[in-house]
Amino acid sequence: MNALTLENVSYTYPGGTAPVVKNASYAFESGKLYAVVGPSGSGKSTLLSMLAGLDVPGEGDVTLGEDNLKSLDLDKYRREGVSIIFQAFCLLPLLTVRENVCLPMEMQGIPENQARVRAAEALVKVGIEESKHKRFPSALSGGEQQRVAIARSLCSGAPVLLADEPTGNLDGENTRIVMDILRRLAHEEGRCVIVVTHDPEVADTADLVLRMKDGVLTGE
Repeated sequence: MNALTLENVSYTYPGGTAPVVKNASYAFESGKLYAVVGPSGSGKSTLLSMLAGLDVPGEGDVTLGEDNLKSLDLDKYRREGVSIIFQAFCLLPLLTVRENVCLPMEMQGIPENQARVRAAEALVKVGIEESKHKRFPSALSGGEQQRVAIARSLCSGAPVLLADEPTGNLDGENTRIVMDILRRLAHEEGRCVIVVTHDPEVADTADLVLRMKDGVLTGE
């Protein structure tokens, strides 16, 4: 089943003259882990930004299931349709681990008690034991903070997870842990997981590898 689909998508930065993404087409499926690789400046992050609804294609269409993003409330789409995992974790330092994970559910209007239960379940699922749920992010290692960020993404309920260099700040062991979690989310929970990465070892863990060069997307 297709989750996200690109149809002849191109994008040019405002004021730019040449597109940074050129006529990209691809159907991403649920239940699979994808890696998008390519040199710096090849258009990978811009592609991810369009999939996230942060940038709008100058040409072509991005669809979630049968819904064209052009017809959707993009704020709601980013709350419920896709969830983004960043290299820098993007946890709020003055909120506890559990409060960080609860935040997207609060934005969706989920009752506090229900959100706390779901947050605790998600944290345990990614290997963060209960004794750390009330700590602040600064008290956790980098690998643990990234797992908290993944737990936060899970609680949105989004069918698509977009990860921008999610292992860029991690050592080898934590990279393996994080990629194992993302692979399980795809294979066991049926989510569509798309990872942008420079790391060939990360790409090797994916079901399918896509390459970008000079704005052109190709599959293997």
